[in-house]
Formats: sequence, C-alpha cells, structure tokens
Amino acid sequence: MDANTSSKEILSFSHPAVRHLAWLCNAPQLITTSALFEPGQYLPPDYLEILQGWDQKPETAPALLREPPQRRLGFYFERLYEVLLSDLLGWKILLKNEQIQSDGQTLGELDFVVHNLTDDRIEHHEIAIKYYLGVPGTGGEALWFGPNARDRLDLKSDRLVNHQSKRTQKPETLELLAKHDITGPLLARIFMPGYLFYPLSRPISAPRTAPTNHLRGWWAYADEISETETSAWVQLHKPHWVGPWRQSESPQVHESKAALTLINQDQIPRLFAELGYDQASNTWREQRRLFIVPRSWPTGSDADS
Repeated sequence: MDANTSSKEILSFSHPAVRHLAWLCNAPQLITTSALFEPGQYLPPDYLEILQGWDQKPETAPALLREPPQRRLGFYFERLYEVLLSDLLGWKILLKNEQIQSDGQTLGELDFVVHNLTDDRIEHHEIAIKYYLGVPGTGGEALWFGPNARDRLDLKSDRLVNHQSKRTQKPETLELLAKHDITGPLLARIFMPGYLFYPLSRPISAPRTAPTNHLRGWWAYADEISETETSAWVQLHKPHWVGPWRQSESPQVHESKAALTLINQDQIPRLFAELGYDQASNTWREQRRLFIVPRSWPTGSDADS
C-alpha cells in the first residue's frame, strides 16, 4: 500500500463500500506493463478526508456507494472504479461497457473510455480484480489458477495486455468511437489489483510478471486444515473479497467449521480471513487471508458466488 493509505487506515473505515474504495485507491497490482494505471498518482491530497466524510455520513457519499452491492464481484468492482474516476479524481466517463459490434456480431467491449482531466487526454481503461492460487508446476515454475480454475493469471494477463487494451486500434472500434465524436486510437490503461495465494504446504516462487509489492495470501486443501486452526477465521463472501475485513463481534468457531466442512461436499473453494482483536478500536481485524479448496481443485471447480 501507499504510505498514505496503510492497512490500518483502510481498516478504520466502518462502511464496507468506503473501505473497499479506500483499498482500491492504492491497491498493488498483479501485472507489470507499460500501460499500468496507478490511481494514487492522480488522487487529490485530501482524498482520505473525503472518504472519512463519506464514512461518517453515508448519506453524503456518491449514490453508487449507497446502493446494495452486486453479488457479481466484477460488476461491484466496476462500480467502485467509476466512483474513483468520477468522484475522487473528478474525471469524466465518456463510455462504459460499450459493446463493439460488426455485422450484428459482438466483438468485445470497452470497459471505460474516460477524459483524464489532469493530463487533458481521452483514455481507454481496461480493469479486473483477480485472485490467483499458485500450484507447483512440473517444469519448476508455478501455474496460477483462479478459484474457478478455468481462469489463469498468464492467460488473463496476455488477454488484457495484447487484446483488450488494444481494442481501440481496431477499425470497428474506431468507427464506434467516431459515432461518439471521439478520435482514436486511445491511450490504453490497465488496472488489475488483487491477491496471489501461496501454498501453505510448500514454498513456490512468485510469478515473474507480478510486481514485487503484490498482495499475498495462502491456500491449502480442506483436509489439511484442523478445526483448531480456524478458531479466529471468518468466511469472506463477495463483495467482501475486496480489501481487508473487519467486524465488531468475535469470530464464531462453528461457522468457520461448517464452511470448512462444506468445501469437500460441494467442491467449491472458499475464502477466509484470519482475524486478530484490535483493542484500540474494539474490533476484530483481518491479519491474513486464506483460500481453502477441495482435493478436486484445480480441475475446474467454481468459487463461492
């Protein structure tokens, strides 16, 4: 995290959506590319005070932060990003989730086309929030799978850098932009924060393409975890995969035990936060996060949705 937004400061926000947005402002990313977008370079000096105001008086927060969160994490992440661009940076969103079509066929879509008022230019932003678990590979280098194992870090990174971010170079997209009085191609920006989870049972190396400051968690198979280990765990449900978790009540052992039991029954990986008690705030706060997966993973199981 940026020195201006430590984990302790992020956890000081009690309103979940504001806390998630605070995390987003300086979240380390999972990809290294010349097109990387770092929102922290553009945030106003008083952005923490703005967030604190929204946290203390939620009725003053942007409408998108006050709406019930979507269960689909990608949609919720897009909503947070829109607030970041519009309400914190003060930039103008020209297009969002605009479909690119040709002869009745959808070729893809543009996540955001935005007027960067700081640099006075129009940009194309492609975004994703991702969680990948490292599995030792036969060749010595780990493969990084999403909880839904059809998703992989190398494949997603390649698609973002070499396909999605280059869409405004295509004739069909240039035609679409022209209809909105936008001259392309546009400068591409990529934003992909998230976590990489390392196996508890054996060390593996970080992916070569990941920045050194990426956020880390741990993962294990359900049958490797004892009940005593989970006494301070809570299961994180979407959208609370975003940013660190906090709660006022103490963790309930029976709830984490039940969630752990379900993993091998329904074959669905689950994300947990291990909590510690913070006396100063009288809250339980995330110390680390862990993905627990069934023995069948990574053969294609889906994550909790």
